Amino acid sequence: MAKRTVHQNPITLIIPIIPNNVDLLRAALKIIKQDMAEGRNLYFSDIHTIHYARWIIIDDKDEIGNPEHEKAKLIFSSNFDGSIEAQLRDLCTITADLSDHIYQYCVDYPEKHLRTPENRMNYLRQWNVPAASFFRGSPNRSLEQIRNESKLRNHLRKILDERSWESYSPKTVHQKLVAEIKSNPEFRWADEPFNMPRINWPGMIITGIVLLILSPLIILLVLIIQYFYERKDTYFMLKRNELDETRIKELEKDEDFEFQNQFTQLVSMKAGKMRLFTFKFMMIFSKVLIRFLFVKGKLMGIPTIHFARWVLFDNNKRVLFCSNFDGSWQQYLGDFIDQSGWGLTGIFSNTTNFPKTRFLFFGGAYDEEHFLAWSRNTELPTQVWYNAYPELSIKNVNNNSLIRSLLYKNLSGKKAEAFLKLI
Repeated sequence: MAKRTVHQNPITLIIPIIPNNVDLLRAALKIIKQDMAEGRNLYFSDIHTIHYARWIIIDDKDEIGNPEHEKAKLIFSSNFDGSIEAQLRDLCTITADLSDHIYQYCVDYPEKHLRTPENRMNYLRQWNVPAASFFRGSPNRSLEQIRNESKLRNHLRKILDERSWESYSPKTVHQKLVAEIKSNPEFRWADEPFNMPRINWPGMIITGIVLLILSPLIILLVLIIQYFYERKDTYFMLKRNELDETRIKELEKDEDFEFQNQFTQLVSMKAGKMRLFTFKFMMIFSKVLIRFLFVKGKLMGIPTIHFARWVLFDNNKRVLFCSNFDGSWQQYLGDFIDQSGWGLTGIFSNTTNFPKTRFLFFGGAYDEEHFLAWSRNTELPTQVWYNAYPELSIKNVNNNSLIRSLLYKNLSGKKAEAFLKLI
């Protein structure tokens, strides 16, 4: 029987903070952050569907060059299994005390004596902003599956390490491993078949045909952007040593404690319907590629991203970008430049004060010195970050799923040898 498909989804709650409560909220989030860092309370771990979650405060102090002076807002972002309604219900029941503790500082949150799961859900639901585009590095895998497959791989590794296998062929070793797992009740779940996601080539062919048909209009759009917009824009020209050093140190102090890191970025859209149209077109294009092509743990060839999202909000005036990734900040941004500089440029050149761009896809992110400085300048400190599996890279996650998908298959000698190398 085929395993039921699990859908990983994002939620982004963007809620105004009561003006006089911003500092109180910062203090409350700081305590939660300290508790999590010291292992006293992992908070979101009681919700067994959340892969990652974060809280971020945005206000004039955090957003560089905010011309509108938007009211301070609290952002909650999570990547989870199942429906948005189920996620909201869990936040309002399983972690109700935590939600009450934090959202009491936000505008119009229900009074203490009136709070119920229903009105908490109604409150949070109204502030949900759908992602313009959302990437999953391990599509169709629940948190439970990811953890179970990690245990399976570790158990197989232990079996291989504790015995001598020199006299056995790879095929025989594989068969003995299968027998071991089948006899262990802890791994009964592995009996359910799982097939690794595959590139949707018919979808990609259709996408290519559509792009070919639209190519004259796309070329026209690029020319309009170049000659009527790009040449008149103000560009980001600061270098790393010209940025606010205190602010950079604040960002860096939360990096590289674990193998994984997070990145939160806030930028403002350039004025005009043409820029908004171009940004939305790039989001639609990215959604198509994510659905059909980027299904094997790589976004634009980058093999380190667990989840990423773009969120357009504040009446299409601002863009929030959030990602969870493996490795260092420098390596992560460097991979983006090397593998998908054109994509970054095509998206973020529609936002204010981006490095100089030519013909929508050139320059921009490829100007590495200014792009890295721009990325730091638009990055926000994340007040709280939760990670359900800090010991696993996205390569580990996908490799473990591949091991599980091949375990019970009848493998030839060569394929059995390849299978053992995965362990």
